[in-house]
Amino acid sequence: MLQAVIVDDEIKALQSLTWELTNFSDEIKVVASFTNPHDALNYLEKHTPDCLFLDIEMPTMDGFQFIKKLTNKNFPVVITTAYNQYALKAIKSEALDYLLKPIDTDDLEETITKIKKFNNKNFSMEKLEMALLNFNSKASHNRITLNTDGKLLFLESDEILYAESDGNYSTIFLSDGQKIVLTKKLKEVNEILPDDSFFRIHNSYIVNLNKIKEFLKTDGYVILKSNHKIPVSRQKKSDFLDML
Repeated sequence: MLQAVIVDDEIKALQSLTWELTNFSDEIKVVASFTNPHDALNYLEKHTPDCLFLDIEMPTMDGFQFIKKLTNKNFPVVITTAYNQYALKAIKSEALDYLLKPIDTDDLEETITKIKKFNNKNFSMEKLEMALLNFNSKASHNRITLNTDGKLLFLESDEILYAESDGNYSTIFLSDGQKIVLTKKLKEVNEILPDDSFFRIHNSYIVNLNKIKEFLKTDGYVILKSNHKIPVSRQKKSDFLDML
């Protein structure tokens, strides 16, 4: 069953759409409805419905502002409004569909069909991604999968020189000069990399042990084969020497 959320500042319009959806089919259920868009945003930060029906004309925040503030966008948005001049803007905002009030039953049926197709496609993509991740993790200990920029990137561990922290982001430096930015903290990156060949020598750095050319014990630095100079923290020095 499809789980729907409705946001509309007019209580009568909200109740009307809830009634239409509830009576339209046993395949869709309204799990939450809001007249206050701020409350809706808080809800959608923690929940992912199968679809969102969103009014445009709201006094404190219009529908397009609402879409921009959404942090979780893993569901289709259907614009509902009494005004037809918003159709083009709705498309540009990546809304799945656009329904004019009062909502016609045939139009609603077409929208539900679109929602099903959207969710089925996403579900298939999620299954494919999981299959690739699982296959890759079993295929080789030296093969690493990175999820970045809407794609899965498959690397051999020998391609990686080191990883550097940048707050909530991390950058992976490759031997061919490429840089890969990930929306992961270094701690999360450390969990992905095989621990027999990578070591976190500093709060801000993870190095490929096979790429180390020199260790300057007095200065507390390693020199990689690429001539990158990476600091070794005092707290990590003893464990690092054990690894070597």
